[in-house]
Amino acid sequence: MTSEAISLNPPRSETIRAMNKSGVRVALADIIESFSKWRVAFIFGWQDIAQRYRRSRLGAFWLTLSMLVFIGAIGSVFGALFRASMAEFLPYLCASIITWNFLSTTLNEGCNTFVGSQGIILQVRMPLFMHVIRMMWRNMIILAHNIIIFPLVVLVVGGSIEWTAILAVPGLVLLCLNLSWMSLGFALICTRFRDMTQVVANLLQVMFYFTPVMWMTKTLPDHVSSLMYQLNPLYHLIQLIRAPLLGQNPDALSWIVALGTAVAGWAWALVFFGKYRWRVAYWI
Repeated sequence: MTSEAISLNPPRSETIRAMNKSGVRVALADIIESFSKWRVAFIFGWQDIAQRYRRSRLGAFWLTLSMLVFIGAIGSVFGALFRASMAEFLPYLCASIITWNFLSTTLNEGCNTFVGSQGIILQVRMPLFMHVIRMMWRNMIILAHNIIIFPLVVLVVGGSIEWTAILAVPGLVLLCLNLSWMSLGFALICTRFRDMTQVVANLLQVMFYFTPVMWMTKTLPDHVSSLMYQLNPLYHLIQLIRAPLLGQNPDALSWIVALGTAVAGWAWALVFFGKYRWRVAYWI
């Protein structure tokens, strides 16, 4: 009798493993269906930009103009403080700010991805990851507007764009892969716990100062270890885009960290999304 009961009740670890496998299949099905409907997500993304800047003559280029002024002002101040050559520091700052703005804005908006789309989620049957694609596409459009600033800055300081700039494309792909799983995780967590949105925003603000964006790694004092930024995954994600734009080859470590983070992050995100996907409609 006891042996039969034991055989009919599998160990808890096996049950959890089976549930995780089922959740991963559900998550993968949702993501695959989302990519099959990418046109809908792209249309929504364009509509978000158009609605945000409706009746504006410059549209999204207002963001580009604001960032250009910001880079020029901050570059002048910090360039003087760090006693750096403007021909070197201004392109560095420009590439850093543009990439960081894309990263931070994507993660901040990712927190409200499901909450902001509650009308669609509650009324229309659509895969949930499609809202993440919509948010990512919206911010990539803004990134495309802002990246125009970089060649202008390089031209002003008398520099040139090297062939290594093409390496920024795979770097951007890796950055988007990492931002997508982070945004998906933040979207789920912040839908359940709304206060986490402010926590993420504050954490990103702190990480902004710890990440080499406004300052260059070579300006650090000798007594400060390079581990201060080498252990920061955000530094490696930014470096994959910034270094090629500046005519440098990204370190192998940056590629390894970005790829490893993407693999490990997506493995976690699939399990997490598969487990809690069905609760999103109740949380919002």
